[in-house]
Amino acid sequence: MKIFLFHIILALIWTAVTATFSFGNLLVGLVLGYLVLVVVGPAIDQSNYTRRVWKGITLILFFLKELVASSIRVAIDVMRPGFHMQSGVVDIPLDVTSDLEITLLANMISLTPGTLSIEVSDDKKELFIHAMYIDEGVEHVRENIKSGMERHIMEVTRGYADKG
Repeated sequence: MKIFLFHIILALIWTAVTATFSFGNLLVGLVLGYLVLVVVGPAIDQSNYTRRVWKGITLILFFLKELVASSIRVAIDVMRPGFHMQSGVVDIPLDVTSDLEITLLANMISLTPGTLSIEVSDDKKELFIHAMYIDEGVEHVRENIKSGMERHIMEVTRGYADKG
């Protein structure tokens, strides 16, 4: 967490030195700060941070891809005459364990059209979701969430993805 704050401070120093306080200049400062951390990271034993930044960008891009794909699927289904969806409640066994990871996963699922997080079990081992499309099977829905969103979240929060 300290390295993240150092990254933000580097970006703020850049905006102060250039005396241009704009969003674009702050982004330039973040990129330059990142490059500094890439160079200095091994010396201060923080090379893992730079990998996690890329994993975070990958998570955002993956989520945007899922968002667009599911939006198109739901829009087509809504505009098509007839009833073509097969919905149901699916329990997802969780590999994510922290409150942050579970909350992030549940929110990403709820923000994706066609799926909605309903509840987390008391022992935080299962997440119950409602899915509009379980026509390929409940196991297919589980596998998509576990190998997609959950794996990406673990790569960002832990620096790796658990395989078991």
